[in-house]
Amino acid sequence: MLTEPLAGAIAEAEKIIAEAPHVRTEQDLVEGYDYLAGSIRASVQTAWAYDRDFPYFTLSTGPYTKMGLDNPDTLYFNANIREDREYVVTGTRGTTADLSFQILNGDYTPVEVPDSMTAFDDRDIPIAADGSFEIRFGPAKRDPEPGYFVLGPGSSMLVVREVYSDWATEQRGTIQLRCADTTGQAPPALSRTAMEKRYGVTGKILLSRIRTFLAFPKWFYLNLPVNTMTEPRSTPGGLPTQYSSAGHYELADDEVMIVTVPRSDAPYQGIQLGSPWYISLDYLNHQTSLTADQARVDPDGKMRFVISERDPGVANWLERTGHDRGYVQIRWQRLSRELTTEDGPEVEVVKFGELADRLPFHKEARVTPEEWAERTAARQAAIAARMLG
Repeated sequence: MLTEPLAGAIAEAEKIIAEAPHVRTEQDLVEGYDYLAGSIRASVQTAWAYDRDFPYFTLSTGPYTKMGLDNPDTLYFNANIREDREYVVTGTRGTTADLSFQILNGDYTPVEVPDSMTAFDDRDIPIAADGSFEIRFGPAKRDPEPGYFVLGPGSSMLVVREVYSDWATEQRGTIQLRCADTTGQAPPALSRTAMEKRYGVTGKILLSRIRTFLAFPKWFYLNLPVNTMTEPRSTPGGLPTQYSSAGHYELADDEVMIVTVPRSDAPYQGIQLGSPWYISLDYLNHQTSLTADQARVDPDGKMRFVISERDPGVANWLERTGHDRGYVQIRWQRLSRELTTEDGPEVEVVKFGELADRLPFHKEARVTPEEWAERTAARQAAIAARMLG
């Protein structure tokens, strides 16, 4: 059967999910099967969009195709490319906090992070007064024009990140991709051989995706002491203008984690929680992430986030949504300076009943149930608008 390789890969992926070392409860397993469904969707999309001569951008992760501790504040676009072709990216710059471009050598695998060949944000490209831009990627030239970026040996993927800080007001831009060498032509007609290859490739992508992002936490998180976070550091495999602070938590229902961090001068700063499957928690219907623009900033210029299962009645509550174990990450983007330890977080675990005494500005941090419902409704509306924008 033509679909047999994919069916076999799905069965193998289900076994990997069921035997994942962090699975302790039925809920862990149910969430794993949901993660598997999203991974199947994403793998099919990736395989069918894999055409380096006639590429187009696809959304590589979203609410139903999560992976790699996806950032709730980011729209991720990617396309497969080849180093010997020239590609044209056109679009309009929206009002989001950051727009960045990255060329990767290879893909994420269970044993390595791909090299970043080129990475920059829109400060390095020519943008017209009306917000429009055109940049090109291709082989080395003797006299490249402004906005031309060389594809080094092994270049295989173009990744674009559009990052929001204020979900309610920032507007999404537009972006398109074409291969200059094939513009006006058409790809070959589909064949049975091509279909067989795509189903086989889908299965391989699926298994690699599942294995890779189960291995990721071991590299970057689980070797750290629990209930701690690192100082700011350049994100592994990420952008030169992005730093992150990582950690993993394990809390009883009567415990809370207080994460205190200065409000940065970076255009984007955000914190999020992730499940043991190394994906974001439900950020549509729960406040499991906050940007600096969304968060309550205390009079001393610091933000104090409260990771808790029970409602502490404060604006910067990050909801665990039943996850007593998970990941926490802070990102800073579009930086113009290096970050130091002083820019990073301080972490404290206290009993739920002690919270009011441990928050220096507890009274100012309070929100009513009605205000909380309004915050949740605003999240739902903003995500709905962004996904359809």
